[in-house]
Amino acid sequence: MSSITLLITALLIYVVGAFISLCVSKNEQLSINISGVTSVLGGILGIISCAPVLISNETVYDLFQTPFEFAQFSIRIDGLAAFMVCVISLLVVITAIYSFSYVQEYKGKGAGTMGFFMNLFIASMIALVTSDNAFYFLVFFEMMSLSSYFLVLTEQDENATKAGLLYFFIAHAGSVLIMIAFYIFYCHAGSFEFEAFRQTQLSTPLAFTVFMLAFLGFGAKAGMIPLHGWLPKAHPAAPSHASALMSGVMVKIGIFGIIKVGIDLLGATNIWFGVIVLGFGAVSSVLGVLYALAEHDIKRLLAYHTVENIGIIMMGVGVGMIGIAIKQPILATVGLLGGLYHLLNHAVFKGLLFLGAGSIMYRLDTKDMDLMGGLSKLMPYTALTFLIGTMAISALPPFNGFVSEWFTYQSLFTLSQNSDIVLKIAGPVAIIMLALTGALAALCFVKVYGISFGGAPRSEKAANAREVPMPMIVAMAILAILCILLGIGASEVSPVITRVANSLAQLQNTFPIAENGTVVAHSEPNTALSTPMVAIMLVAFFFIPFAYYAMTKSSRLSDSAKGNPWACGYAYEPDMASSAGGFTRPLRTMFKPLYTIRKTFDPSPMTYKAIDQVIKGSTKVEPFWEEKVTMPIAHFIPWISNKIRWLQVGDFRVYCIYFVVALVMLLAVAATM
Repeated sequence: MSSITLLITALLIYVVGAFISLCVSKNEQLSINISGVTSVLGGILGIISCAPVLISNETVYDLFQTPFEFAQFSIRIDGLAAFMVCVISLLVVITAIYSFSYVQEYKGKGAGTMGFFMNLFIASMIALVTSDNAFYFLVFFEMMSLSSYFLVLTEQDENATKAGLLYFFIAHAGSVLIMIAFYIFYCHAGSFEFEAFRQTQLSTPLAFTVFMLAFLGFGAKAGMIPLHGWLPKAHPAAPSHASALMSGVMVKIGIFGIIKVGIDLLGATNIWFGVIVLGFGAVSSVLGVLYALAEHDIKRLLAYHTVENIGIIMMGVGVGMIGIAIKQPILATVGLLGGLYHLLNHAVFKGLLFLGAGSIMYRLDTKDMDLMGGLSKLMPYTALTFLIGTMAISALPPFNGFVSEWFTYQSLFTLSQNSDIVLKIAGPVAIIMLALTGALAALCFVKVYGISFGGAPRSEKAANAREVPMPMIVAMAILAILCILLGIGASEVSPVITRVANSLAQLQNTFPIAENGTVVAHSEPNTALSTPMVAIMLVAFFFIPFAYYAMTKSSRLSDSAKGNPWACGYAYEPDMASSAGGFTRPLRTMFKPLYTIRKTFDPSPMTYKAIDQVIKGSTKVEPFWEEKVTMPIAHFIPWISNKIRWLQVGDFRVYCIYFVVALVMLLAVAATM
């Protein structure tokens, strides 16, 4: 069977599974099983269909006739589309395995309809990245936004409703910008086919306008700053396996769209395309991690780290676009390689972290890290896999996050050597911001793991926690293993992604930047990195503490006793441990202008009722942008909805008049075209 036939079969499996799941939704267990099985089958077929295209770097195209003459349905699987399908399908299979046990807690909350929207969500993403027609691209984009919107509403509480409305508003505002960009293309190409767009030569001002419209539209979907407001609200509200897909792959559709328009359709001919992407990426990476540091809600924290990692991906993509514009092939290839490799890596380790957070919530029913603690002994498999995820996202070698960030560093160092004054400044500034991001990310995940899994339990539910069911452990274990394999196996993975980068840059040769385990960005020998050697050295370093212990072992050490931490002579209580907020307070003080701090007080004693002077207090830290921009928008949406409610008179005849008026307006617009 051809790649396109297999891909269409996978899409049909998703759609059929969605509707069967909906039809049997009253039998929630059957609906859960059907949704999970069809997701696994569809994901496997998706990988099988696109892996050969990804490896061979060939382009497969087919056109299907439809009743609409202006929009024939065309499928194009090139290197980038095949790469995206494989990334999406990989995470789909793993989250589907996880869902067999995890979704059990949603029985009675619409578990059957959840399977329906989940499968449509997956199908729309895969159809979108393989569509070669602007009309159907927008149709699938809308389907993706709507299905994920209903997944956000799963909890059916006030917070989920507000998060869903904000996401709905920003997603559709972005869609409008993308529509305008594609309409400008259509007016000059005379067709909605992307192939016609590629052949169209737009003037420089018009091309820049199209790019900025598409960049802001897709940037809103990607969650880049300052269009990120929906992300830390919508992702925590969704079920954790849906959050893993939304954060792991849905936001990457925004990155895909930026690459599609900026490189594939416009050819990245303007150097400022890349500079803008690089600049927004650098700012998003630093502010994303700074906002994450202030969080004590584990899923909101992970959502802000998605903003950070989207910024890192954009930095690589921006450098690649600059390389194409100034016709420096190695710069273009290394930049795109770093961005695409990090896109894959982020899907893996962020998927793992969201599934880990879901496992904690599955047992503790809380997202507050200050109510966790001591879980490493009670949930050892979850703790181990989550630890691997934290090391990967912190870019520690030999895990996968280190490799992709290394490529990004190499591209930025190469950019710094350019003679253009703007690029000569942009390179070092971006390097500094990426280094700061990495250091803050490591600090943040020391906090996350230490507060959540270390120490003593801080609540009764934490003290009574136990390990999650086996399907959830298996899913997390697969992702943890991939975090290791994508790191130490970079010499096997990076040549495949390099071919995708070369095809985007329209280069015929594959540069030897990742062969035989050696990563080289340019000819200087001191820029080489052997990832297998790094892995061997780290394994050796891992055994050094054990060797030291064996050599210095004495009866005093072997007779050591276990007990509670010393509390200056007082009885130890969990309240004495460092909180998530206290751990990062010095940084919040340093970057105070970025936050708004709200304090609430409880007059009851904090620890000992004998000390009446002590007042128990808590603080809520809100990012400045969220306080000044996102929340006003969130309040404006229901306000304006109430103001126009008078249009909903409940009379069918009035609604018919609305349709007629809208039709007349559309015909009038069409007549002027």
